[in-house]
Amino acid sequence: MEKSFWLDKWQRNEIGFHNPQAHPLLVKHFPKLGLEPGARLFLPLCGKTLDIGWLLGQGYRVVGAELSEMAVEQLFEQLSVAPEISEHGELKRYRAQDIDIYAGDIFQLQRELLSEVDGIYDRAALVALPESMRREYAQHLQHLTGNAPQLLITFDYDQTQLPGPPFCVSDDEVAQLYGDNYRLTLIDAVEVPGGLKGRCEALEKVWLVERAE
Repeated sequence: MEKSFWLDKWQRNEIGFHNPQAHPLLVKHFPKLGLEPGARLFLPLCGKTLDIGWLLGQGYRVVGAELSEMAVEQLFEQLSVAPEISEHGELKRYRAQDIDIYAGDIFQLQRELLSEVDGIYDRAALVALPESMRREYAQHLQHLTGNAPQLLITFDYDQTQLPGPPFCVSDDEVAQLYGDNYRLTLIDAVEVPGGLKGRCEALEKVWLVERAE
């Protein structure tokens, strides 16, 4: 999937994927990561999600990566925070107290720049990528974070009824992508109210992805 696809979505304000409040499944299941306030969370392909404000409000630090610089600018406007902006190769870092967001291609983000993270919240990254990109993404994410534990949200539906994104990511694929380095636990599966994009029945699944012993 070309970068221009998502950049055009933001430019045209076609952001139906942007929830108007913190995700209820995050609020319900985040404690299962077992992270104390002050821990640093990585949110890949974060957009301007209100989940960030919720996490900050709970006392956590947030670092994110987002392709659309427009989305990053809107995020800080939403938080009523004026960030410091610096350039790092092909990426721009927007920084304020307890928050760093890297604007640009996540595959350009390196572990040295990201620095240490204690956990990952992937609500919108894996499901945003076509199957051809998901393995590369999963490997990059694990390398970036040193296999930090994750709260991962996926969608399960008949892909023939809806081309995506968000894409269907099956249980088997989650195991193929993360099973070598993680212990995987499906902790919730809820029906998407009204169907995905109002067009087909779908389950939203929550995975606890913990380091393998």
